[in-house]
Amino acid sequence: MSYTFITLPSPVGELKLVANGSRLAAILWENDKPNRVRLGPMTEAPDNPVLQKTARQLVEYFSGTRNSFDLELDFAGTDFQKKVWAALLTIPFGETRTYSQIAEQIGNPTAVRAVGAANGRNPISIVAPCHRVIGASGKLTGFAGGLEAKERLLTLEGGDWSPIGKTGDLF
Repeated sequence: MSYTFITLPSPVGELKLVANGSRLAAILWENDKPNRVRLGPMTEAPDNPVLQKTARQLVEYFSGTRNSFDLELDFAGTDFQKKVWAALLTIPFGETRTYSQIAEQIGNPTAVRAVGAANGRNPISIVAPCHRVIGASGKLTGFAGGLEAKERLLTLEGGDWSPIGKTGDLF
């Protein structure tokens, strides 16, 4: 596979937008762990149409004029991870879900921790809104971009992410 990328400054730090041909393959964080998302070698391609389209849509999202994305996505992962990431795409703008709600949605209610692990490996952050998944207590839990970025994204979306479950539950 041949990956291309551009970088985009944003209110949550510099993002690396990665395409695989004509599909968006990843949105990586400035301080991302090197092996969180495994991709092949990349070359910079400032004229790649899908990367330009992604950048435009992200700028609109951050400016408050876009609440959904219209992009072809290329998720690379296990079947289980792909189910979790597909579930992320169903979470409406301004709403949140818990890890256990995602586990139930994909038909595997006991896989709460596995859902958390798959969520943590989501390659297409923001567009596949893993930031909208919170702990059962309403607390913000792990996020590849950092909890400050997660809070900023949820605040940008204006949703109510106050505590919704039992105190102390991480998943």
